[in-house]
Amino acid sequence: MVKPSLITGHDNLKRCFWCGGDELYMAYHDTEWGKPVYDDQRLFEKICLEGFQSGLSWITILRKRENFRAAFDNFDFNKIAKYDQSKINELLENAGIIRHRGKIEATINNAARAIELKNETGSLSNYFWSWKPQNHIQPTTHNEIAGSTEISKALSKDLKKRGWKFVGPTTCYAFMQAMGLVNDHIVGCHSSLAQTA
Repeated sequence: MVKPSLITGHDNLKRCFWCGGDELYMAYHDTEWGKPVYDDQRLFEKICLEGFQSGLSWITILRKRENFRAAFDNFDFNKIAKYDQSKINELLENAGIIRHRGKIEATINNAARAIELKNETGSLSNYFWSWKPQNHIQPTTHNEIAGSTEISKALSKDLKKRGWKFVGPTTCYAFMQAMGLVNDHIVGCHSSLAQTA
């Protein structure tokens, strides 16, 4: 059986297949995913949460997102960069988040790298939006959506060179999709139509 690229919700709106019928996922798809984000704190939050997602599904992270925000000072990277071992221990005891030492330590490391990046480029927004592809083609089916691209591979390589962790090419591409650097809403999706209207 061929997997449909678009699904029709109970509200008769067509959406990208991946959000299914889950209300939280549908709301995320409709109101956030793919909409351009220029706020440094939100960009930092997303790249960190994409790192926490590694090996897991996004819905798992989405259901815990408010817990993550509470645990990580709403992803204020200036505060996170100062976290010490006692804070790491506290986070490892927090059942509301993903208690993965490597990912927690990566988030603290990345906060310090974010400060460096902001000092160098003026803002995280300036940096990340400089990676926006000029010729991205919106997909017409789910089979046209890549797991990573040459640009996401280059972004990953550059971030790693700068000392960032848990920022592989797939993580970077998921970040680009979510933050609106590319429009991967499938043609015919109501959110895609709203974006191009």
